[in-house]
Amino acid sequence: MNIRLIRNATLVVEFAGKRFLIDPFFAGKESMPPFPNTPNQDQANPLVDLPVRVKDVTDADVVIVTHLHPDHFDEAAMKALPKEIKVFAQNEKDAAIIRDAGFLEVQALQPTTHFKGIELVKTSGHHGRGEITQLTGEVSGVIFKHPDEQSLYIAGDTVWCTEVQSAIDTHQPEVIIVNGGAAQFLEGGPITMTSEDILATHKAAPGAKVIVVHMESLNHCLLKRDELAEYLKEKKIEGNVLVPDDGELIEL
Repeated sequence: MNIRLIRNATLVVEFAGKRFLIDPFFAGKESMPPFPNTPNQDQANPLVDLPVRVKDVTDADVVIVTHLHPDHFDEAAMKALPKEIKVFAQNEKDAAIIRDAGFLEVQALQPTTHFKGIELVKTSGHHGRGEITQLTGEVSGVIFKHPDEQSLYIAGDTVWCTEVQSAIDTHQPEVIIVNGGAAQFLEGGPITMTSEDILATHKAAPGAKVIVVHMESLNHCLLKRDELAEYLKEKKIEGNVLVPDDGELIEL
């Protein structure tokens, strides 16, 4: 498989001969306001521009939208993507909203969904801990399986939790993509993975390659790549956990 980080959680994944576009977020640099009730209110989103042209990533076999927060599926993506493209949403509620945006072939992920010989297993998580999840809402992840590929787990916008542990224990993924950045509001704890959460993910799957995305693109993401790199080096796991730059291609 090939995994290319575009920006934030937007990925192009080539898996078993099919091209998946994950969580398309195409807004131009500083075209959106900072998230309300978060640090760094002087920083407009996204903090950086796309490293590629939009038209270079819209030619996909299918789009997966893990949830409908604007940094995972935005108006720019809705306008740029062809309306006939296949879209998988996390549930029927999200699917209905995407259909209302004009997309013609939208399907809610089932516990297990089959697409062109690829098995897609829906997973869950917690977009934060405690009361903050009433604001952040439901999120999902996906495990990809095919006889000719390593298994891949895209965890989505979740902190380390029992659901992530269960997904790893049950499916034994060989490649795991987690959303780092330690995004945070002014109240409540982080709503995406911290350095400690990433370490917990590695410990749960020491033989897996862990890839950390969702970094340095949004005003409320407080964990920086260089800070995480120092932490990984301190824990002596820098060879097992990759922190790609925007636009970087990882071949596995």
